[in-house]
Amino acid sequence: MSAEPLSSTPWLSIVGIGEDGRAGLTATAAAALDAARVVYGGRRHLALVGPLDAETRPWPSPIHDAYADILARRGEPTCILATGDPFHYGIGAEIVRLVPPAEIRTFPSPSAFSLACARLGWPLAECGLVTLHGRALARIVPHLQPGARLLALSWDGSTPSAIAALLCARGFGVSTLTVLEAMGGPREQVRSCRADALDLGAVDPLNTVAIAVAGPGPALPLTPGLDDALFENDGQLTKSEIRALTLAALRPHPGRYLWDIGAGAGSVGIEWMLRHPSMHATAVEARPDRAERVRRNAEALGVPDLTVVTGAAPEALAGLPAPDAVFIGGGVSEPGLLAAALAALPTGGRCVANAVTLQGEAVLLTAFSEHGGSLRRFSVERASPVGGLHGWRPAMPVTQWAWTRS
Repeated sequence: MSAEPLSSTPWLSIVGIGEDGRAGLTATAAAALDAARVVYGGRRHLALVGPLDAETRPWPSPIHDAYADILARRGEPTCILATGDPFHYGIGAEIVRLVPPAEIRTFPSPSAFSLACARLGWPLAECGLVTLHGRALARIVPHLQPGARLLALSWDGSTPSAIAALLCARGFGVSTLTVLEAMGGPREQVRSCRADALDLGAVDPLNTVAIAVAGPGPALPLTPGLDDALFENDGQLTKSEIRALTLAALRPHPGRYLWDIGAGAGSVGIEWMLRHPSMHATAVEARPDRAERVRRNAEALGVPDLTVVTGAAPEALAGLPAPDAVFIGGGVSEPGLLAAALAALPTGGRCVANAVTLQGEAVLLTAFSEHGGSLRRFSVERASPVGGLHGWRPAMPVTQWAWTRS
């Protein structure tokens, strides 16, 4: 469903409310609510601002089933109730894809993050922010840095104990968890304890968890080229040094989408997504056992939203969204693979391909001759035991071709 043509005047109001309901609304927000003929919202939201003269419509499940009905009311005063700030992990981001901003008036209230920082005295700009509402718990893993402060929107009352278990499993059990429940209303409660001693009993489903991260970790470093030992693998892994060089060659930017073809352990796609929370990747791997390993690695390293496609490229690429960048880490000598990857890239799209075999290198030499770009060869040597001493043991050299569509 796409945005409709522009209307002459705003007709849709999005009103953010807190647990204090109507009492917390500004005069202009209350006026917009009272002027609406129809009000949409969760049953809790509708109860907090009631009674209303307008017709009330609780959200269906799934919520997007109501969108066509909202658009059908175009031009009539209509109101949507949301929690706190509708554009901070709220419904506002969904609605603005359907209705032009010029047709909307938004009246935000403080977000759960703002309320939590006000209770704790934490500077909001210095906190990591994540939502676990309908999202995988592993999303907090990249934020687990010693001394970090993290705020997480919970799915329900079970989320704090699940977070505590994850922290303990990853060596951060001494972190302090503060559970802030039903902030701004009569049921508000703020309780703190260490993750490894969490015993809060029943927790209100409407809660936010603040984490003051502490403990030996290990934490994921912010640099590319994570230690190879962090990836479960069977030897099919772009090694740390080459991976760092490969990510640099891919030139990641926020919001970009990568195809990681011949993913092996999924290390390049995973590190691509770790660069920024807005980035996405699809790992394409022919072997089912390796594809499952990619999924496990993505979960363990905090990017559970990595898409994994099991199948041989280029056939497995059919139907995938067009990429902004492509990495070919395995199978570059497969007939038609490189051509299919290049054809999928838009103007400005980036392709990086690595090869260790003579056959793969020949394909890259041909690509360099036909398309230009850059061609480099890397060799890494690591110190290894030689009897009771140590010597240099070289890894197989890697030929890398990088190219940008102009």
